[in-house]
Amino acid sequence: MHATKNRQLPLAIATSIALALASANAFAQSNETQLLNRLEQLAGELEKVKAELKQMKQKQDATPVLIAQAAAPVSASSRLGEGTQLTAYGEINYSRPRRDSSATQADVARFVTGFQHSFNEKTKVVAELEVEHAVKSSSDNGEVAVEQVFVEHRFNDSFGARAGLFLIPLGLINQNHEPHTFYSVNRPTVETAIIPSTLREAGVQLFGEQDNGISWSTGITTGFDLSKWDPLKVEGVESPLRTLHQEGQLARSKDLSFFGALDWRGIPGLRVGAGFTTGKAGHGTKGFLAPNARTTLADVHVQWTPGAWDFAAVYARGTISGAGALNASFSGAPYLVPKSFDGYYAQAAYKIPLSGDYRLSPFTRIERINTGRSFDGVVAGQNVTAYDTETIWTTGVSFNIAPTVVLKADYQKYKIVKDSDRINLGLGFSF
Repeated sequence: MHATKNRQLPLAIATSIALALASANAFAQSNETQLLNRLEQLAGELEKVKAELKQMKQKQDATPVLIAQAAAPVSASSRLGEGTQLTAYGEINYSRPRRDSSATQADVARFVTGFQHSFNEKTKVVAELEVEHAVKSSSDNGEVAVEQVFVEHRFNDSFGARAGLFLIPLGLINQNHEPHTFYSVNRPTVETAIIPSTLREAGVQLFGEQDNGISWSTGITTGFDLSKWDPLKVEGVESPLRTLHQEGQLARSKDLSFFGALDWRGIPGLRVGAGFTTGKAGHGTKGFLAPNARTTLADVHVQWTPGAWDFAAVYARGTISGAGALNASFSGAPYLVPKSFDGYYAQAAYKIPLSGDYRLSPFTRIERINTGRSFDGVVAGQNVTAYDTETIWTTGVSFNIAPTVVLKADYQKYKIVKDSDRINLGLGFSF
């Protein structure tokens, strides 16, 4: 009996081991089946996520893009159809001079509406139509203009091209001028008098953005037309190049201009860059006394936003060479073509977040500007000398009631032309 039990014990152990191995194998097969089912489920979910990401990228590619190297920030847009979006911005301002209250005025400074349509993931059209000063007619001072219209094609994520009427990449305001992007009621004087924003011309452009924070832009466009200079009108004193740019309106194109711009954003919150445009401005006009005249405009700029602070500075300089004989012909005229003109500003703002989307941003800015630093071709009898350099202080506050809806108030003080001291109020929006 004892021996039989001893023989049965190994048999029982072997049977138990076999049953355990069979159970383990069945369990492993069950786990493998569950694992395969889970992997198939994850693969399906991954395809769904990829489809959603592709759809998000298509929407992002259709978002308004107004910076030459990158897109101008637009907070929201209204869809008109698949791949098409509506954009707009507007400014309504009030100005009261400190010395002459009878010159107080309110103005719908501008209303701009536009659209973008994406033909596919790589190609889109951008167009904007601007109305300035509310009304345009034969007896009104308003203006209706195409601010930009161009086709953009992306070769890849970091390289693209544009053709049409587009904004020239200069300064901080020319391409980013929606009212919520600057603090004062009016744009900085340096970026309206020296850089005549919004400066745009027709042409072709290449642009790119690199992973190291460098963005660049270059191209060929129509340029300035010096034959448009009127020595009897003060507009040339207010902004030498504003009277000469062509804006795609039957633009004379024998002489073309070349432009380039470079920005670096390698440190979060910091932007450093420069840009220029240059080209002849005579266009082969018969009998024109400045056939080889050349206009050049260049700038350097920096913006730094550490925390709630926002610091910005721009220096811009322009030259019009080869206009000496033309100036000499303006006998007795008060406003000659300047050989050089320049200006700079430095600005500091502090953004104070309040409840919800409310934000209060006090700021101050100093500008120094000279629209006629030197002249060529001045002859006896022309009482023209280099202009004095004007200093302008602007101090105020902007109050956001939504991310892209802003109320503004500021006070401007002039060192030389003291009659220009004034209080400004403004309302602006964009979408």
